[in-house]
Amino acid sequence: MANSQSGDTNAERFVRVLETFTDARTVQTATEIGRRANLPSSTAHRIVGELIRSGLLERDESHRVRIGFRLWELTTRSSRALRLRQTALPWMERVQARVQEHTQLVVLEQEEALCVERLSAQGAGENITRIAGRLPLHASSSGLVLLAFAERELQRQVLARPLRKLAPDTVTDPARLRPLLATVRRQGHVIAPGYVSPVSTGVATPIRDRTGAVIASLSAILPRNADTAVALRELKSASLAISQELGQFA
Repeated sequence: MANSQSGDTNAERFVRVLETFTDARTVQTATEIGRRANLPSSTAHRIVGELIRSGLLERDESHRVRIGFRLWELTTRSSRALRLRQTALPWMERVQARVQEHTQLVVLEQEEALCVERLSAQGAGENITRIAGRLPLHASSSGLVLLAFAERELQRQVLARPLRKLAPDTVTDPARLRPLLATVRRQGHVIAPGYVSPVSTGVATPIRDRTGAVIASLSAILPRNADTAVALRELKSASLAISQELGQFA
């Protein structure tokens, strides 16, 4: 696509506009979008108008802009996460019913842990993860599983940069993370007390495709001092079942 005077393409500018929307910022004016996307006002208004005409964005009754159903339709229809979610949901519901805490399905996306589904019980403990929310790989139980089974080059890149501490017990020292990742690979699970929040413990297991490659992680978020035995047993059983079903339909 054609470049602008700044050198970025139309596609890159469109993505920057869409990236200004978050779970906490669902409606904006075109001017606000332009400022957050670092675009000239005239360019932002033009792109917003084009996206509205295509149905990817829409205006509300106050003429503010929000994500349109057309964007959700297109991304959901062909997303590779769709079959994963459809296969995993019945097993996630079983885990959630038996553990009575948050149950999450997470994938690796651009060197971060991206949550594609979450189930929560009424009265469940604290959990900052949201659907379509991201966490650093080193800081969450699901992220540690994905990082442990990722390619060595990705591990090297992640451990070579400064690692953010989300809570007092987040492990940010590469010298501690390397043996931790080796333990995750050996045991096939991780228990991460206080890594994301001081009051929570994450328990996670890998989901594999028919080749044996880890493509996702299934996790439960428990109160910090809760017994993890039941959650771990249910997660391992569900992850194995999901992996087997994904292999059958590959």
